[in-house]
Amino acid sequence: MPFRLLLFVLLLHIMNDNNAAAQSPKRSLDELINTKDPAWPLVQEWIKKATNTVEVLDADPLQAKETLLEIQVTTRSPMGAIILNSGGILADHGWIRILGSGHTKMKRTLYTWNQGKTIDKDGQNSGYILVADDAIGGYYAINGGGLGSDLGKAYFFDPTTLSWEALDITYSQLIEFFFNGDLQSFYKDLRWHDWKKDVAGLDGNLVFNCYPMLWTKEGKDINKVSRKEILAEEQYQSSITAMHQLNGGK
Repeated sequence: MPFRLLLFVLLLHIMNDNNAAAQSPKRSLDELINTKDPAWPLVQEWIKKATNTVEVLDADPLQAKETLLEIQVTTRSPMGAIILNSGGILADHGWIRILGSGHTKMKRTLYTWNQGKTIDKDGQNSGYILVADDAIGGYYAINGGGLGSDLGKAYFFDPTTLSWEALDITYSQLIEFFFNGDLQSFYKDLRWHDWKKDVAGLDGNLVFNCYPMLWTKEGKDINKVSRKEILAEEQYQSSITAMHQLNGGK
């Protein structure tokens, strides 16, 4: 499925943006930047009430608009609002990285991070879009049909099982989970002693690579594995390769 077509489908199922149904997937900035009903004030309200730490990375105006054009999501949606108004968002002491339009702390934009992963060189899409990840090699995606029949719902790629797990929540609910959810319980087997100190020095371009690998029997105790910082790109490619080898790509 072409990437823009996938995003158009996601618009219909994720954002409930009724105007999207009647418009071409390729829209101008004037059409994408919704000044009458923008979602950024809603996101700001979520941030204000957040029980987990939240750091909004400054957006470069030109890069933000370019990313919005590439993604073709309106700012009426939280996804579009985050792209236009932030370079990305770091939650829970930087453990969670929500993709936006790029920043020195996280150069990856929502669009560039999906290139070569969910989007191939011909513009074909695997049926989902990566929207966030964590410091230990877990990834969050919104399903466009490639992960299951629940279009528009979020999935988590678990580095301990090398498989996608359905979360049964939308993009907006996922963002609220990052801000207010019990992430300590969610990651109870993936957080080591003094993880906050280690993650504080880690930017969004890097992740912790563990050895023995977390999906092996020897790597089950997070406090006993060795950890080193590597590029997020390197970790992703390693995980996906291992998934295909061990799980048949499922």
